[in-house]
Amino acid sequence: MNHSTHNKIVNFIWSIADDVLRDHYRRGKYPDIILPMTVIRRFDAVLEPTKEQVLAQKAQLEAKGLTAPEQLEPALKLASGYPFFNASSFTLRSLLDDPRQIAANFRAYLEGFSENVVDIIRNFRLHQHIDTLARKNLLYPLIEKFIDPKINLSPNPTDDLPGIDNHAMGTIFEELVRRFNEENNEEAGEHFTPRDVVRLMARLTFEPIADDLQDGTYLIYDGAAGTGGMLTLAEDELQRITRERGLKVNAHLYGQEVNPETYAIAKADLLLKGDGVEADNIKMGSTLAEDAFPNLRFDFMLSNPPYGKRWKTDLANMGGKDGLNDSRFIVMHKGEELRLIPRVSDGQLLFLANKVAKMKRGTPLGSRIAEVHNGSSLFTGDAGSGESNIRRYII
Repeated sequence: MNHSTHNKIVNFIWSIADDVLRDHYRRGKYPDIILPMTVIRRFDAVLEPTKEQVLAQKAQLEAKGLTAPEQLEPALKLASGYPFFNASSFTLRSLLDDPRQIAANFRAYLEGFSENVVDIIRNFRLHQHIDTLARKNLLYPLIEKFIDPKINLSPNPTDDLPGIDNHAMGTIFEELVRRFNEENNEEAGEHFTPRDVVRLMARLTFEPIADDLQDGTYLIYDGAAGTGGMLTLAEDELQRITRERGLKVNAHLYGQEVNPETYAIAKADLLLKGDGVEADNIKMGSTLAEDAFPNLRFDFMLSNPPYGKRWKTDLANMGGKDGLNDSRFIVMHKGEELRLIPRVSDGQLLFLANKVAKMKRGTPLGSRIAEVHNGSSLFTGDAGSGESNIRRYII
C-alpha cells in the first residue's frame, strides 16, 4: 500500500471520529469506538460474499436438530470460507434498513459472530457504548460512514479499490493509536514498533543462521505482542529467507498482550489472514504474572517490551519479593541461586529473562532473541541487585 492510500484511509477513519463523535464524546473515548468498528467492518466486508451460504447452512443444520455451537461452528466456518463467521441475519449494511431497532439489531449482529470474533469484540468493550450511541442517535451515522463504498477496509480488492493486507492495516491501526494518544497527551510508543525497526530485528534474528535453517516447523514468540506486527513481519522474513534457499518451512506464531484493545487487533489480523489456529495462540494477560506458555520453548523470540513502567502489581500477583518463586526469575547459576528481580520502577529486563527461560536447549540452532531496550536498564544496578543478576545470568 502506497503512502497516499495509507493517508487516505487513516484520514477517512479519523474523519468518522470527528464527524460523528465530536461534541458527544471526549476525544479520549474516540478509540473505544473507532478501533473496534474498524475491525468489525473488516470482518463484515470479508463475510458479505458468503453470507447467504452461511445462513443456508445454519438453517439446514438447525432443521436436523443441530443447534449447539460445537455442532454449528465447523460447518459455518467452512461455509464462510474463513476461520470465523457471522450467523445473524444482519450485515452492517442491512442494519440501516430499520433505524428504530438499530441498537437491538446491532447487538444481535455482534452476537452472531463465531466465538473467536466475539472474544475480540468483548476485549474492545464496545457493548458498553451501544446504548449511549443509540440514545444520542449516533449509531446509524456511525455505521453508515463505515460502509461508505468509496473506502475498502477489506483485505480483498473490489472492482474499484485495492484491498488492505494485514501489514498495511497494522500500520493504519498504529497511526490511529498514535494520533488518538497525541490528542490526549499520552505516549503511543508502547503500542507499536516502527516497521523498519521490526524488519531490522527480523534480519538480525534470521540472517546470521540462514544457511543452517532446514525444512521443518519453527515457533516464533513475542511476549509483548502489541498489534502483532512483529510476529507477522518476522514470519514473512523467515519465509523469504527459507524460500530463497528452496526450503519448506512452517512458522507458528505465539504472542501475549496485556492491553485488551491491542490484543484484539492482533487476534483479528491473524483471523483475517486466515490463520484460525495462529489467532488462538495470541493470549490475553500479563506475560510477567500470567505466563500463557509456561511449557513451550521457542526457536525465535522478538519483542519491544514496555520500559520505564512499574511492575509493582505484577510483583504482588506473583507473591511479592519474598514469595516470588517463578522459575523464570529465580535461577541457579554456577551453583548459586540468583533472583532476577529488578526494581519495581522498570520491569523491562524481566521480559528478557522470560525469553531466556523459553530458549531451546540441546538443539542444533538453539534459540535466537531480538529485543528492543532502553539501554539504561542493561547497565544500571549495583552488584547483587536484580539488574546485575540478570546481566550475570544472560552474559
